Amino acid sequence: MKKIDIFNHIWPKPFFDRLIGYIGTMTDVTMRSGAVPMMTDLDRRFQVMDMFGEDYQQVLSLASPPLEKLAGAERALDLGQIGNDSMAELCRKYPERFPAFIATAPMENQEWMMKETKRCIEDLGASAIQIFTNYSGKPLDLPQFEPFFEYMAKVGKPVFLHPSRGANFPDYLTEDRSEYEIFWTFGWPYETSAAMARLVFSRMFDKYKGLKIVTHHAGGMVPFFEGRVGAGWDQMGKRTSDRDLSVVLKALERPHLEYFKEFYADTASFGSTKAIEHAIEFFGEDRVVFASDAPFDPEGGPMYIRETIKVLDNMNISDATRRKIYEGNARKLLGLS
Repeated sequence: MKKIDIFNHIWPKPFFDRLIGYIGTMTDVTMRSGAVPMMTDLDRRFQVMDMFGEDYQQVLSLASPPLEKLAGAERALDLGQIGNDSMAELCRKYPERFPAFIATAPMENQEWMMKETKRCIEDLGASAIQIFTNYSGKPLDLPQFEPFFEYMAKVGKPVFLHPSRGANFPDYLTEDRSEYEIFWTFGWPYETSAAMARLVFSRMFDKYKGLKIVTHHAGGMVPFFEGRVGAGWDQMGKRTSDRDLSVVLKALERPHLEYFKEFYADTASFGSTKAIEHAIEFFGEDRVVFASDAPFDPEGGPMYIRETIKVLDNMNISDATRRKIYEGNARKLLGLS
């Protein structure tokens, strides 16, 4: 069965070289990424991919964190252009391995964001655009980001939502940092869920019909907390006394839980069977796509791919459903032949 790994990450050599030129020494998340050979060494990436046969393909995307955090707003545009050009070139050169790529558009400057988004979609042939759950602490439902969502809905291309939160986001008000990397383990699923909620309740799906958003890591917390998201939020406003939140639900065209089910989710759950089962149950078999999050596993590439395949191959689902998740949904979502 052909497998299209729709959410894994790369730093192409031209991008990596420019990044090193800008920031020099790697720290924190960049240190993790730079230390994995598969991120920057194409030969090593091919070796890992070959472990899973010729039917295994990857859709490329740049790794986190947001480019603005890496090098500032102006350099982020330069890094994005280099990264996007490089991924497009890899897809042209190795179409049997990389059938598509997901571009990254710096979002700190609206004019630059829209210019690069349109260039990637209309000139480079990008199948989607990757954004992050916040930009410099700004939520995605601010007016400055609406032209982006409007355009993506208009052209019918999906938005890939990657969580972003660092150690500088404390877990307790009395502290100035997140300890024990809690910001990643529990913070990233929360970041994804919070961003989803902001997009739903700001009526983004009502304003821009057909908007497609793919959530990383099996939809964050949402499938696990369907009761709180659904019936719990039916009572929105009952816990708030300084403003009337009941108008939020009344403004939506449909029950709010229906919007949450319109998101897509990937299978990048580090080998958790239950996470993938919950994602399929909540979003439906037509909205779950195969993804590994390679190469960020203890083995530097093959482990998350291997364990995700093992979960899907042993899951109690029909072959038709399995084929949708491995390949069919990705082809439809990304417009692949």
